[in-house]
Amino acid sequence: MGLTSHKVLALAVLCAVVLFLGTVLLWPRLAHRSWRAVTGRVALLLGTQLAVFCAVGLAVNQSFGFYASWADLLGREQSQGVVTDAAVAGGGARRVHWVSSGGLTAPPGSRPGSLGRIERIDVAGRGTGIGSPAYVYLPPEYFQERYAHRHFPAAVVLTGYPGTAEALYRGLRYPQTAYRLAAAHRMRPMILVMMRPTVAPPRDTECVDVPGGPRAETFFARDLPAEVAARYRTERRWGIVGDSTGGYCALKLALHHPGVYRAGAGLSAYYRAPLDPTTGDLFHGDRALRDRADLMRVLDRAPGPDTSLLVTTSRQGEHNYPDTMAFLRKVKPPTRASSIVLDSGGHNFNTWRREIPATLEWLSARLSE
Repeated sequence: MGLTSHKVLALAVLCAVVLFLGTVLLWPRLAHRSWRAVTGRVALLLGTQLAVFCAVGLAVNQSFGFYASWADLLGREQSQGVVTDAAVAGGGARRVHWVSSGGLTAPPGSRPGSLGRIERIDVAGRGTGIGSPAYVYLPPEYFQERYAHRHFPAAVVLTGYPGTAEALYRGLRYPQTAYRLAAAHRMRPMILVMMRPTVAPPRDTECVDVPGGPRAETFFARDLPAEVAARYRTERRWGIVGDSTGGYCALKLALHHPGVYRAGAGLSAYYRAPLDPTTGDLFHGDRALRDRADLMRVLDRAPGPDTSLLVTTSRQGEHNYPDTMAFLRKVKPPTRASSIVLDSGGHNFNTWRREIPATLEWLSARLSE
């Protein structure tokens, strides 16, 4: 039985109920000071708590889709994602494969000409007044003499909400993956600007220009590229990628600002800004602003923006699968869409690590066009 099976959840709940009732019924018999009675009480308590924990964990996992299978939960699901370009009239689908090239890391520190470097900067949004930290990965070529006057493609990399920027290079290993792909000539050396989409913490702004509040979208569309370009040798048009909330932001920014972001990739993204206690009132009754934050509605406009989009999902384990398929069907020229559809994978780091290599390769190809 699979991890997300209703039978598994029902069995866990049944075990928790049986152990709870057993504890109530057997407790008087174990109310002694002998070692057997004490051991029995400890075993019943631990067993009941473990069963309740498993039942609650399974229920939460079914609701939020963190893990799709036992292999996914145990980190044993390793099959890599494959990018498929969406077919257009008169055309077909093209697949781009990625092959792992080892476990080399690119930590911050010495020998930038060999491994590259990760720098922490504080981005001050001059137009919006928003300030946010970011980690910038500079590939080794950036420091090499033969590339001294070369400008490099750049991509913003966003976490989910709440997320931490450090997780992008410690857990998801974006710089390490980019290093390996560039060394294998699978992508161009690329500058990565890694940060949270939460630029007005603790509020989740969903990268919206909130009326009377934080202008998060303008920060990412104008302030961030200008600030980074003033410090580093970046090319004019950028890419942007993110997971979950960061994925929604990436797709939205690429759709709204194709002159800035030539390509956007959303890993396990959703397509409409939610309204909940973490976001507050994002639109203040402005229907046009709300519709602008609905990516399905944006794609209904004709013609679409001249940008490239990549979306990822899983047939089993991701709740965004139906919406992702609907999103792909809505894309029309000149907008181009590609997808990574895994057979199984939940809303978690292990799934995204399987998708990131192909995503970076796709992003590099789009920024090279």
